[in-house]
Amino acid sequence: MTDYAGIFGGRVDYVSSDPSNPFVGQVWYNSTSATLKYQSQTTTGTWAAGGNLNTARAFGGGSGTQTAALSFGGYTTTSSAITERYNSTAWTTVNSLNTARPQMTGFGATDTAAIAAGGGGGGPVTGATESWNGTSWTTSPNSLNTARNSLGGLGIQTAGLVVGGTTAPGAQTGATEKWNGTAWTSNPTGLNTPRYALGGSGFGTQTAAILAGGNLPYPGPVTAATESFNGTSWTSVNSLNTARSYTDTSGIQTAGLAFGGLTTVPSSATELWNGSSWTSNPTGLATARFYGSPATAGTQTAALMAGGDTATGRTAATESWTGPGVAQTKTVTVS
Repeated sequence: MTDYAGIFGGRVDYVSSDPSNPFVGQVWYNSTSATLKYQSQTTTGTWAAGGNLNTARAFGGGSGTQTAALSFGGYTTTSSAITERYNSTAWTTVNSLNTARPQMTGFGATDTAAIAAGGGGGGPVTGATESWNGTSWTTSPNSLNTARNSLGGLGIQTAGLVVGGTTAPGAQTGATEKWNGTAWTSNPTGLNTPRYALGGSGFGTQTAAILAGGNLPYPGPVTAATESFNGTSWTSVNSLNTARSYTDTSGIQTAGLAFGGLTTVPSSATELWNGSSWTSNPTGLATARFYGSPATAGTQTAALMAGGDTATGRTAATESWTGPGVAQTKTVTVS
């Protein structure tokens, strides 16, 4: 007769406290709590409510991780320069951007090192670039070579990438620029499909990136088109399952996440990228929305979405993502 230990290489331990690093499939009895427990892992991803932004807004930028994030700029009822910092529980208002603006892009690996670039709504677009040092914003003397709004951005404070956007009403671009921590350099080639309404639609690094969704040149429809960047050029790859614009994203080139966006209405759709194709998660955001402030250094298993536009207006809602494959300790119950 085959027993549990023979199958899984472990036995049911009798312990007074839970193991510090249990393996998936491990089972134990906790004598202190008088419970039988086992180590499992998530098979699908879920979103959970976090602390609300202090100021509801959309069309802003973000940086950082699920537990240490930054949200900046955007649009309330007017252009905003507000910056807020997240500690995994609550947002704190900190020093504002020097230039209030919506429809920008943001990126950065932490809540202490971020870049805000481009933007502008209801007036001329801008190429203004600002750098965050954990305390305040400094305006760079070097703006984007192609001023624009509704652009996508990704990377870290010293090695970033922006792509696409709108240079003037009805004038979309596929232009791609690289940031080296000091100045922007135009990449010789741009997107295969010029588009705008990108927001946080890109993820990865300056040399290994993915861009998904957006709007085709005005008055074109939303698109599901996805492109992969190798540091030099863009290649069209498998499309999103749900075509949308203003999608927010998280992850790396081989393991990404796309969430929210705008179809003809705000979307809650969440999809996972495995380096080749997209898979729709059974459940999406609790609050359907588009163009929020994602934690741009989040991962496929730990992401953050803050703010955005809903069917009824700006939201302050924050949601935290736990992806599939995350270890979980569960208690066996019987009835």
